[in-house]
Amino acid sequence: MPPVKVLGIESSCDETGVALYDTERGLLGHAVHTQVAMHEVYGGVVPELASRDHIRRMIPLLERVLAESKCARRDIDAIAYTAGPGLAGALLVGASFAEALALALGVPALPVHHLEGHLLSPLLGDDAPAFPFIALLVSGGHTQLMRVTRVGDYELLGESQDDAAGEAFDKTAKLLGLGYPGGPALAQLAASGRPGRFKLPRPMLKSGDLSFSFSGLKTAVLTAARARELTDVDRADLAAEFQEAVTEVLAVKAVAACRRHRLSVLVVAGGVGANRRLRERLDEAMAKIGGRVFYPALELCTDNGAMIAFCGAQRLLQGAAADRGGAFAVRPRWPLDQLA
Repeated sequence: MPPVKVLGIESSCDETGVALYDTERGLLGHAVHTQVAMHEVYGGVVPELASRDHIRRMIPLLERVLAESKCARRDIDAIAYTAGPGLAGALLVGASFAEALALALGVPALPVHHLEGHLLSPLLGDDAPAFPFIALLVSGGHTQLMRVTRVGDYELLGESQDDAAGEAFDKTAKLLGLGYPGGPALAQLAASGRPGRFKLPRPMLKSGDLSFSFSGLKTAVLTAARARELTDVDRADLAAEFQEAVTEVLAVKAVAACRRHRLSVLVVAGGVGANRRLRERLDEAMAKIGGRVFYPALELCTDNGAMIAFCGAQRLLQGAAADRGGAFAVRPRWPLDQLA
């Protein structure tokens, strides 16, 4: 198959991402607009506002990426877009834009699974992991362990039974009076705290399976916070202990998955994968079993169009069917292990 340029469109939640990927030359350009400042005043994502902002940002971001890539619209050979999971309205903005542009240009359009994009994002690096590997997907909405045999071949090994790790970070940050988004703010506060002063549980650490549960941990933080009038030092120490609890559970389960499947390569993807303490614990734990951890570049940990363009390109290289514009649908709920 000759080299192709794939445009990637991401609009599943509160980031609008556009990127252009060349199967021969790699990533040519990408741009992301985050809606954090807009949603901060509400303490979380407002779906209708998110959808409207995606509409405003899509064309300017496209023009920016084409200029950065030194390409024109006529150079685009295919368009990949996030079809799910995510916010229904936000997904529809990206899907309709991508399908309409594909129809206008006469090129194929490919619906892409958002989590598959995250899962494959470390392969965009110069030092990419080789198949097969264990993947730890940690984001605001998902915490999952997957066995990845090849592109499109994913086996779900375990997932969160309630709150995802990123969701627990955000909710705990709110309990501690931190702003939105809570995860980065809590991690920053934890850096000045002393773990161990407060005693928080490690949920399902010894459950014997590869599942997670973080809702009870969040409740434990609430109980500790209500037991006393928290000082700034208390808040930092509580944040540090919470971060230690979450990262310990994630590291232990990830290593257990590698051991069970006799694999020495762990791939970490999703926004929580940018957490410095999590990276330290995973690197240390995998080194003890002679393994290695691969991460996407920090700028590709959060939602972006580059991972969608790359995923679409891999699907094309595998001979995936693509439409030429027309009827389409989005899937707000779409389990990765049910990916066709």
